[in-house]
Amino acid sequence: MIRVLIVEQNIERFKRIAAALREMNYDVLHADDEKDALSLLDENSIQLIVANSDCGGVLLCQELRDSENVTPLVVITESSTGQERRRIFRSGADGYMIIPLDLEELQMRIKNLLWRCQIVDDATIRFGNCRLHANSLTIETPSGDVELRRMEFLLLEKLLSYPGRIFTRAQLMDELWGYDSQSDPRTVDTHIRRLRKKLRDVEDIRLLTVRGIGYRAAVPRRIRKAERKENKNTIE
Repeated sequence: MIRVLIVEQNIERFKRIAAALREMNYDVLHADDEKDALSLLDENSIQLIVANSDCGGVLLCQELRDSENVTPLVVITESSTGQERRRIFRSGADGYMIIPLDLEELQMRIKNLLWRCQIVDDATIRFGNCRLHANSLTIETPSGDVELRRMEFLLLEKLLSYPGRIFTRAQLMDELWGYDSQSDPRTVDTHIRRLRKKLRDVEDIRLLTVRGIGYRAAVPRRIRKAERKENKNTIE
């Protein structure tokens, strides 16, 4: 079951959000602030986080990204200023919503974000006919399982979680290796080459070079068709 962590001190608001998520058959956990949230993350498998910026939501996101945790996170905030939006996105958040919340829109955003990230269960990500298993650092493919090193897995997971999106080498270094990493930026290139070699027979996964910028994961045509169908069903 998909488990969502809500970081919110306003009990009435938490109850409304929780009720909306339970309508979607999601399990819901509650934290008052970022410290409580980090404790729950250590003890539970959580697939998505909704965090109020006034309850440490931005700080929580920064801490997670600094520790290479890419759990999708949506920040909710009472401020609509450009400065606040920039602060939220610099933290690595996947999106934000303004309070008072449109709960139906929140449901749609969460559903689309989970689908985009291809989250199936506690530690598995689906991409086409492939499944990435975080516990074993393997990819299950139609032609067999492929074993990856830890950083290879994290890099592939990042690219496949946002198919079509271009990531610069600097972004990938900062998010996966850390801002204070002493590794050469070309480390990303080395890992991409290794992944391409290991996945050369996997039709659904293609890692493309964007000359002078970085890399992106290609989206096979049949996956794009499934995405359009999913979005249509969500809107209806």
